[in-house]
Amino acid sequence: MASRRFYYYFRPYLIWSLRIALRRASVKALRSAYQDVWPINEIAGRRPEGWSGWPDGKKFAVVLTHDVEAVGGRDRCQQLMQLEQEFGFRSAFNFIPLGGYQTPVALREELQRNGFEVGIHDLRHDGKLYWSREIFSQNAKQINEHLQAWGASGFRSGFMLHNLDWLGDLNIQYDSSTFDTDPFEPQPDGVQTIFPFWVSRPDGRGYVELPYTLPQDSTMFFLLREQSIDIWKRKIDWIVERGGMVLLNVHPDYVAFGDKVGKREFAVAHYRELLAYIRDKYAGQYWQALPREVAGHCAPLRTPRPNIAQRRICMVAYSFYKTDNRVNRYSEALAERGDIVDVLGLKRHAQQPDVERVGQVNVHNIQGRFAKNEKSRSGYLLPLIRFWLTASTQLVRKHFLHRYDVIHIHNIPDFLAFAAWLPKLTGTKIILDIHDMVPEFYASKFGLKPNSFGVRLLKKVERASARFSHHVIISNHLWHKTIVARSVPEKKCSVFINHVNQKIFFRRNGIHQREKPVIMFPGGLHWHQGLDIAIQAMPAVLKKLPGTEFHIYGDGNMKAELIALAQKLGLGDHVRFFDPLPLSQIAEVMSGADLGIVPKRANSFGNEAYSTKIMEFMSLGVPMVVSETKIDRYYFDDSVVRFFESGNPEALAKAILEVLQNPDLRQRLITNASAYAARNSWEVRSKDYLKLVDSLCPASVNGN
Repeated sequence: MASRRFYYYFRPYLIWSLRIALRRASVKALRSAYQDVWPINEIAGRRPEGWSGWPDGKKFAVVLTHDVEAVGGRDRCQQLMQLEQEFGFRSAFNFIPLGGYQTPVALREELQRNGFEVGIHDLRHDGKLYWSREIFSQNAKQINEHLQAWGASGFRSGFMLHNLDWLGDLNIQYDSSTFDTDPFEPQPDGVQTIFPFWVSRPDGRGYVELPYTLPQDSTMFFLLREQSIDIWKRKIDWIVERGGMVLLNVHPDYVAFGDKVGKREFAVAHYRELLAYIRDKYAGQYWQALPREVAGHCAPLRTPRPNIAQRRICMVAYSFYKTDNRVNRYSEALAERGDIVDVLGLKRHAQQPDVERVGQVNVHNIQGRFAKNEKSRSGYLLPLIRFWLTASTQLVRKHFLHRYDVIHIHNIPDFLAFAAWLPKLTGTKIILDIHDMVPEFYASKFGLKPNSFGVRLLKKVERASARFSHHVIISNHLWHKTIVARSVPEKKCSVFINHVNQKIFFRRNGIHQREKPVIMFPGGLHWHQGLDIAIQAMPAVLKKLPGTEFHIYGDGNMKAELIALAQKLGLGDHVRFFDPLPLSQIAEVMSGADLGIVPKRANSFGNEAYSTKIMEFMSLGVPMVVSETKIDRYYFDDSVVRFFESGNPEALAKAILEVLQNPDLRQRLITNASAYAARNSWEVRSKDYLKLVDSLCPASVNGN
């Protein structure tokens, strides 16, 4: 607010070219930062509660308005009126009562006589209207006098400044000082709707708010220096699909009606093209109305303002977003309710773009992970440190452009939480999500003793990272007990296991078309996963079912050894390796399996590491053979999976054959497991995650 006051105090002394240059200096960064919500913010297209549609069954409304800022604009009003009449449109002209020009009575009467509307544009257009409640109240008295004298019923503030509560002081039928989305305005808080809504006064009366929904002409042609109206067209088409209101503000001051176009003008051909586009493409589908007519239609409806607390969330994960089920679930749940979600993650291959839109999520692939030399401690640690530095830099830059409400950090590593140091200093809430307990994972990966220096150091890092964060999510109940005991208070923790996303992992029909059975494992190819045990079990399986194939989808530091083991055992095409696939694709592939297996070692990190793939197979209707680990016995029983003795290839082969050869057992496992997965799906638990995010930042972002 102080910086805005400073600017408007000195604005009269700044030449136009300098003012526009100052605004252009930040526009590129703003356009990039807000690309997910400008010019189209998907959440703004939701129909409000109680909305009954437009008159005569029209699909959408078209409302044209003009803010007249100076003498030049006033003198072009008649030309603009005639142009709109040519295309069969009417509009509202908003004049400044105490600005730098006089508005002749004859001009107002001519506009009204031709079916156009006259409204009030601010009072002096100096940016000082909202400097204090007292100043606004004093100015409101003069505005009301002009509203009455001009027979006007509508108002729009200068520079689109607004406070909807204060505007209740005006004797207006409608206000149009807001917008659905516009990050380039001095007060960029959009109302996130393309529909009119009702604003109540304390005395029970109220007025209708009409947000503009197309970018202003000044934004299009001066700030962004667009050479076409493609942005307008795209936004119109989107609004039409959602049945909203196309409301545009064009300043007569900026429209060049002659052949010569000045530096503070744009060619009238652009506006002519817009009118022709609406008239010709959507003939008969729109209600072309004056603002007061829209207000008259909407006032009896008293449609409430959308109750949207749209937050900006960043996920940071040293993983590939498209194949990381856990990060994917969180991100989609937030985006589906209307939050803006960025993800900072890894690039799988050099051809993958640095920034991509995956569904409604903005994915920034900030570091490659192509050659994985992670068998040595330094080879494993250095890429993590590099990712921490890159993520920290990215968070600082992005947070300055548009403040994050929550940053959700996913380990490994735990110290990745400190990448959010600057956002935390400015009030952003930090969630640390412990997918894996790093000290135990590190000890298992590199064969270290539990009391070794490295493991003890990682426990201290875990404790510091947890204390730095505002909330800690832990991925299973066994680890919750351990981490609460050594690193963080229980009241600061939640448990979210890897619940299955049944929008992706659902039962398909007609997938099983092979004559030979297929066993499948999708996941990381690490020692604790026990894939070598599964490969060693295959010869015994093939003796009973010769055509059986074992398909392994994944990557990891054991891949070369596993391939060599399969070759050594002469398994040939019976054990096949495939690259990891995005979630939607791997779900389809998994559906075609006859059996899913999880052969984790119980004498390793895997003993307490919850496996996402178990419930995913369950949800797909594929029976499971699972190693008898502590964690899996905690969550499952013999009615939903077939357990086998961990680390025993013969026991695994016996379990595989039993499930593949016993139709009754298969069907019983499928039926029970499907019901279990449905009870524990992400659709059931996602509401708890959203409540957690809201509890960390309860203040609404819908304020004025």
